[in-house]
Amino acid sequence: MLWGRPSEAHVRRLVHVLDVELAPAAPHASLVDARRLEAADPAAFAVLVKYMQAREKSFSISVQRQALVRPEGVAGAVVGGFYTLLTGAYPSKVFTDPTSALTWLGQPESRAAPLVSKLNDLVAEATGQSPLLRELHQVMKGKLPDIHLTEVAREMGMSERTLQRRLKEAGTSFQAELNAVQVRMAQALLLETDMKLTAVAVEVGCASLQHFSSLFRKLVGDSPSSWRERQQGKSSSDDSIPVPTDDAGPPHPRVDE
Repeated sequence: MLWGRPSEAHVRRLVHVLDVELAPAAPHASLVDARRLEAADPAAFAVLVKYMQAREKSFSISVQRQALVRPEGVAGAVVGGFYTLLTGAYPSKVFTDPTSALTWLGQPESRAAPLVSKLNDLVAEATGQSPLLRELHQVMKGKLPDIHLTEVAREMGMSERTLQRRLKEAGTSFQAELNAVQVRMAQALLLETDMKLTAVAVEVGCASLQHFSSLFRKLVGDSPSSWRERQQGKSSSDDSIPVPTDDAGPPHPRVDE
């Protein structure tokens, strides 16, 4: 499972963990749950591809088939193209729904649903985000730019009043969570595309550039243009860092994947 914005250091550490699949007790199916990824860092992506290319034959002995659950949007397109860079040593397929992925891996629906629930609980525990907010954010991301409380509540299987009450109990509100999702989606667009600020504002559902800039500054502490310039400057610096060799030791930073 991966989420957020894994850096090159995170992925360098993650690939050492993936070696557990090279010598399992028996051949098995593999699920890569990446639906919560918000961005795909080029350097991090390169590390993962290099790792897999060097071990494809080894993985083909233990992995019978692999399903990849990708996120929506630009990040999803990048993640979905991962297998095009490999030779296909074992059957693989890309999905947007984890239940469908598990069914393709041979798990009946009666087992797939509990497995998805367990995956969600593990991520919630690791990230500290409640299942309610996790589900709410997933639904919101799929409905931007036009989001209505009624539709979101219906998709989550509850009434508007119930959703609002549960959010109040969690110390937040529908509008506050919507604003958080809008800004996180905007950050992804600012990083991954060359869209103008006005277009980004429209894409995330803000009525005007002024409204978007004000909301972004309120939650991030910087203007969208300044934040983009600073992040792009960091990316340019990172481009000079060589991709580590296979015998590189794991870095010290904490892994959030």
